[in-house]
Order: sequence, then structure tokens, then C-alpha cells
Amino acid sequence: MHNMLISKNNLIKLFAPLILLGSSLALAQVNTGLPTIELKAGIYRIQAELADTPKAREVGLMNRTSMPANSGMLFVFERKAGHCFWMNNTKIPLSIAFIADDGKIVNIEEMQAETTNNHCPKAAVRYALEMNKQWFSERVIVPGTVVTGLPKR
Repeated sequence: MHNMLISKNNLIKLFAPLILLGSSLALAQVNTGLPTIELKAGIYRIQAELADTPKAREVGLMNRTSMPANSGMLFVFERKAGHCFWMNNTKIPLSIAFIADDGKIVNIEEMQAETTNNHCPKAAVRYALEMNKQWFSERVIVPGTVVTGLPKR
């Protein structure tokens, strides 16, 4: 059996790439300028960027080329309405869940990248959650599922 001693310098060399990777991921998150909140849908945790201003809602996930698996964007509106979404300048396909004030998902739509089709809620809502395409269906999250952690307005 070998006696393994790792010097401090070797540890730094070993972990430096991981530290740099973590720093760049954190920096990428900070560069969006949007706060994040943790939501839960069923047993699944979601790190959601919060789009709760007109400018943040207008830009949304435009021009991004990827999104981590359990991350998304929560759109928060001042009033309940039939807030419709489209995918102009959005490079990744997404799923969107329209969510009622009580946290229940009203309906879920699949959206193709770079399209201008309208995707609308089946009832007036204040919240919409965009995730990677088929995120909801792959986890059997359906209308009626409750999303917790929504900010109160």
C-alpha cells in the first residue's frame, strides 16, 4: 500500500480548475443582473431568475444559448391577465408554465426557438415560469401541480 501525501501546491493545482469554473459560473449568474429565488414544483427544486420589471420581462431569456437543467426564469406581473409569450430572439426551446396566484399550474406550453407564435395562459395569471423544453413533461409536472416559493405581490 502506498503512503499518499499531497502537498499544498499539488492540491491547489488539482482544484484550481474547479475553483475557476465555479467562479465563472457564479460570474455568469451575476452578470444577468437579476435576482434568483428557489421554487419547488412537486419534489423538484428550481433556481429561477426573477423577471419582475418591464425591462426584465421584455428581455427574458433572449439571446441565451443554454440554461442549466433545473434553472429557469419566473416572470412576475403586477396584475393578473392573459400575458402571452413568444420566442423571437430566443435561441433555446423552452416550456412555459402559467401559474395562478395560489401556485397551481394553469397550463403548460412547449415553445420552439426563434418563433413568433403566441403562447397564452388559459386563465388570467400573474406568474409564468420558463424552463428548458420538456422540463415539466419529463418530470410529470402537469396542470394542477402546485409551485411553491412564489413571491407575494
